[in-house]
Amino acid sequence: MSTTVDWLRTSTPGLLLLCGAAIAVLLIAIIRFKLEPFIALLLTGLGLALVAGLPVSQIVGTALKSGDSLLETGFGSILGHIAVIIGLGTVLGAILERSGGADVLTAKLLNLFGEKGAPVAMGLLGLIFGIPVFFDIGIFVLAPLVYVAAKRGGRSLVLYALPMLAGLSMTHAFLPPHPGPVSLGGLLGVSLGWLIVMGFVCGIPGFIAAGIVWGSWIGKRVHVEVPDEFLVGKHDNRSEEPDGEADGAAGGGVATATLVERPPAVALIGAIIAIPLILILGATFGSQLLTAGSKPLQVLTFLGTPAVALLITVLIAFYVLGIRRGSTVQELGAVTAESLRPVGMLLLVVGAGAFFGKVISATGIGTALAHTMAAAGLPVIVLAYVISCGLRIAQGSATVAIVTTGGIVAPLVHEQGYSQVALALIAMAIAAGSIILSHVNDGGFWIISKFFDLTVKQTLQTWTVLETVLSVVSFAVAAVLFAILA
Repeated sequence: MSTTVDWLRTSTPGLLLLCGAAIAVLLIAIIRFKLEPFIALLLTGLGLALVAGLPVSQIVGTALKSGDSLLETGFGSILGHIAVIIGLGTVLGAILERSGGADVLTAKLLNLFGEKGAPVAMGLLGLIFGIPVFFDIGIFVLAPLVYVAAKRGGRSLVLYALPMLAGLSMTHAFLPPHPGPVSLGGLLGVSLGWLIVMGFVCGIPGFIAAGIVWGSWIGKRVHVEVPDEFLVGKHDNRSEEPDGEADGAAGGGVATATLVERPPAVALIGAIIAIPLILILGATFGSQLLTAGSKPLQVLTFLGTPAVALLITVLIAFYVLGIRRGSTVQELGAVTAESLRPVGMLLLVVGAGAFFGKVISATGIGTALAHTMAAAGLPVIVLAYVISCGLRIAQGSATVAIVTTGGIVAPLVHEQGYSQVALALIAMAIAAGSIILSHVNDGGFWIISKFFDLTVKQTLQTWTVLETVLSVVSFAVAAVLFAILA
């Protein structure tokens, strides 16, 4: 008996079996027995930690100190990053929606691309927004526009959300200044310029295949209505103006809840959305162009911190979309309170998902799997992709998969003397592997499930497949180019 237990806890096949069983139990609990995901994730994570033989002090800490435990660091590692951002992004979205601004901007996009091209417009928004901002921040900022587009179009929320998510995911995985690609630049010794070039070359075909082709196909088969609470108010059926703009929000105005009678100009809404992007970009490029520790860099870093940038944007939106247009502070407070009501469960589910991923990582499966694959004798670009895929599937974090794989592959590529182009393509293979098969141990999986009102089964059918298509197509482009150019 003890031999079997030791095998499960220490060998790569045993750890794979153990983690696979935990994931299966989690899916059955949520899909078959309809257990609330927050409870299911917490129970399964604790159960896996105990069965894997992790010390109780590591799992939950001690009676006197628990700050370093997997339970608290699992929740805290992601909630410390996203809780403030989710809250501010939700409030900003509510102000944009209540003022009629989100509807006006979406109407302009629909007029530009046409009703059939609306998903493409959402995808382009994801690509553009995704370059300077993190994946989750992009979701928080763009989700209100997706809700309004889906409500106006009268079609599934999935049809509009997936192209946007594909754009955000592609930029996050393949392009600097995101942490994964930047880390690969240092680990593999490849310039950020080549990473940007190859990121677009490999990532754009994947984005088209996953976001536009797959998103359009599955969006017609998985129908999800936009819940009223996502739009922060009940909607009437006012008619649209001749130029395509609606007199109000989300398909015709918000009855008794709109902050102002007349929607703002598109240019004003575009400027408000651009504020956090400009501030974050300022911090990003300032860190590369200015002297470390200098006063200007400190100012840019402070203003460009995502939470600070969003707070500044919310305050500006309060003034220009609310107070300056006749709203009172009390009305703005009511909008804020109403918009934040659904946030609590979202944060709990995302935190529990991060805890579950942390437990899987602590079992050691990722390290064991990576070293086993490294000994398989595959071509370096295939090896890089397979290791990255294994790490992503095992522990959920794309950035962790990228950094860990880069560290394993770096000594191999340094010995071969590859060109900058070849190194950039190897980096793209690692990036492609890091996004494959997003599932229940990935915090992003739960963010998307809650933000777009998807069941676990629907999230697996839509988002998980999207990430896999994006991964496989982008890797295929990198592998073909590597065979030609390396």
